[in-house]
Amino acid sequence: MRIRLGYVAIALNLPKVTSSSTLTYSRYSKISTDAERLNKLKEVTRSNIYDLEKILNYNVENQIHFYRLTSNLIPLGTHPDVSFNYRKYFKKDFEYIGNLIKKSNMRVDSHPDQFNVINSIKDSVVENTIKSLKFQSQIFEDINYEEGKMIIHIGSSQGGKEESKKRFIDNLKYFPSKVLNKLILENDDKVFTAQDVLDICKETKLPMVLDVHHHICKNNEEEIKYMLKDIFDTWNEEVLPPKIHFSSPREFEKDRKHADFINSKEFLNFVYLAKQELNRDFDVMIEAKKKDLALKQLVDDIKNLDEKIKFIDETTIEI
Repeated sequence: MRIRLGYVAIALNLPKVTSSSTLTYSRYSKISTDAERLNKLKEVTRSNIYDLEKILNYNVENQIHFYRLTSNLIPLGTHPDVSFNYRKYFKKDFEYIGNLIKKSNMRVDSHPDQFNVINSIKDSVVENTIKSLKFQSQIFEDINYEEGKMIIHIGSSQGGKEESKKRFIDNLKYFPSKVLNKLILENDDKVFTAQDVLDICKETKLPMVLDVHHHICKNNEEEIKYMLKDIFDTWNEEVLPPKIHFSSPREFEKDRKHADFINSKEFLNFVYLAKQELNRDFDVMIEAKKKDLALKQLVDDIKNLDEKIKFIDETTIEI
């Protein structure tokens, strides 16, 4: 069983490097001329793309094969009052990014912001979600990366949880196939449990990402070991292996806030559980405040704690 470790968006080992620089609409609207506004959009986008290239090269150098793209790569990309044909100006840059990802066999996904609510009771919110997710999926088209996926929570619980689950499934018919083919559904830490999401995934044929800490914070006393096979089986028709999210609580067991680093003993407990129940390859997105530093610390901890675990490279383990 092989497991690849990844991290989210920012490489803290690269100071002053970020692919998430933003431009607020307020600031944008105060720029006096159309030409200056366009130049500002291009400037921020160029900075983000160049820094993304630095991060991806850092990942390659450190044998990190799993990475989450920022959702803020293109400033004001979906704002209704901003017209910015970024594809016209950055086509070659995106091709270069895509070639770098594919050449290194890196897995890349994204996690669009929480204002994307597929099961909202408001038509305007659903319409904006369709627009936003179409735009996010377009980024994967720009880099010619067909395996790219977007992680989404079930969303609103208005009208009751069961009605909300039904509304989520019903609303999917309004989403284009280019978006549906990119979706992964994730359990949350407040309303929709891993079992809730698994039920939806079985009906919609969408893959599920298990967030282990969210399950600890919100469950109906279901045990992970009895669910893991069904969760991983939602990936049977996918090219890439299943993935999970792993984080540790900042202070107490059900603290929803993420800690800076990962509790390595709890991580190993999960790994051995997965080995016992499935013995199937999967990838792990580390969701810790210290990003790539947390990944590196987890690797060091594993090496010190368990000599039976073999390292295939710097961030891939075999058990």
